[in-house]
Formats: sequence, C-alpha cells, structure tokens
Amino acid sequence: QVRLVESGGGLVQPGGSLRLSCAASGFTFSNYVMKWYRQAPGKERELVASIRNSGSSTNYADSVKGRFTISRDNAKNTVYLQMNSLKPEDTAVYYCNAHRWWGQGTQVTVSS
Repeated sequence: QVRLVESGGGLVQPGGSLRLSCAASGFTFSNYVMKWYRQAPGKERELVASIRNSGSSTNYADSVKGRFTISRDNAKNTVYLQMNSLKPEDTAVYYCNAHRWWGQGTQVTVSS
C-alpha cells in the first residue's frame, strides 16, 4: 500500500520559515521523481518544486525560486521542502506527489 504522509505545516509570520517533510512507503522511493504541489483556496493546484531520483536535479516554480529548496533522503524515503522568506501568497495546502500517488496535504498559513 502506497502512502505519502506530509508534515511540518502550520502558521508562520511573513518572512518566516517552515520545513515540510513527506514520508513515503509502499513503493521504491529512489526510483521516482518527487514533487511538491500546493493549492490555495479558489485556485488550481500548482507545481511548486520537483526533484529527480538521485536528487541531482531540481526545478522550481518562478514564484518560489530563491526562497524554497527541495531535497530528498533516499535512505529515509523522505522528501523535504524548506521554505524561507514566506509570503502571505504562499498560503495553501501543500501536497507531496510521486507518479499518480498523493499525500493528504499539510496546511501552510502565512499571516501576521
């Protein structure tokens, strides 16, 4: 059974930081590209960042470049999203994705 379990969301002030984690199980983690998506209220789900199998290549949405960093630990079957300099427009539910599998999401709220 494939599971993707996100954690690390919460309420943070503008300019603050959060680190999201996604623990994967039920598939060979190191074989898959891992992605973080987000969905804000009333908006479509958007791709935030992706990382190749070995972690050697990453890609980011323009809106988060220079502020967010995606990484993975294949030994721990976990992918991370370090989010710095958070803005109110980063408020969304953040989802972990691999292939056709999705986590349940974790809420990130950026507000003073």
